[in-house]
Amino acid sequence: MPDCEMTNQNAAAAGREPGAAAAGKEPGLTLLGRQTEYRQDYAPEVLECFPNRHPERDYWVRFNCPEFTALCPITGQPDFAEIRIAYVPDGRLVESKSLKLYLFSFRNHGSFHEDCVNVILHDLVELLAPKYMEVKGFFLPRGGISIYPYANYAQPGTRYEAWAEERMKMQDLAR
Repeated sequence: MPDCEMTNQNAAAAGREPGAAAAGKEPGLTLLGRQTEYRQDYAPEVLECFPNRHPERDYWVRFNCPEFTALCPITGQPDFAEIRIAYVPDGRLVESKSLKLYLFSFRNHGSFHEDCVNVILHDLVELLAPKYMEVKGFFLPRGGISIYPYANYAQPGTRYEAWAEERMKMQDLAR
């Protein structure tokens, strides 16, 4: 489980100077205040986090990403979706610009809809170790069929496992 300082190692691997953009305000943040470099393929190393200043409190953080794109791994045709990410943080929060660049990195990546949602969940859980997280994908129709995959995670051995089980049972992906 990485800590937020490990994002400095990610920055170095991506060719950025660790901590340069944050100017000492948040250690480990390297993207804010810098010219944006868009990756051309799946790039989980661009994700960055920072410490949660209120880990004792349960609260939701939600991201709505209405312009997500990926490529069909078979046909190479583009797939368009709205990705919704919601989580109850523990010790870390995802930095939103890094999340935007991460999601953008799927643009030229071949991946099935269900895989996109599960990979996003996996990468964010690995980075953040949240109390609870869910990712929903609302993929636009291709061939007359829309696909709405959903995946969730809860910290093992916590009350959030009951949340995950209940939300999975009752999941209604209608818009």
